[in-house]
Amino acid sequence: MRIGSQQRKTRYKYKRHFRQRGKLSLSKFFQEFSSGDKVSLVVNSSVQYGRFFPRFYGHTGTITGSKQGFCYEVKIVDGSKEKTLYVHPIHLKKQ
Repeated sequence: MRIGSQQRKTRYKYKRHFRQRGKLSLSKFFQEFSSGDKVSLVVNSSVQYGRFFPRFYGHTGTITGSKQGFCYEVKIVDGSKEKTLYVHPIHLKKQ
């Protein structure tokens, strides 16, 4: 049985640099991606929705092109398995 929420053990992982704290960047919030773009998964801890599981923090994925609401479908490889995540663009960083 797992005790705690999805944010457990993320105290230092989700910590933001003091210069990035405060208001959200609207250009980052509304950024657009096209199919085949490589993105890095980095959580913006001030936005709760559209997050991915903390284990995938820092992984690199590929945008498949389909969207679900505001969120993009991202394919990543976890070990030897290919997994699909739906992530909000504020948690994605173009590579």
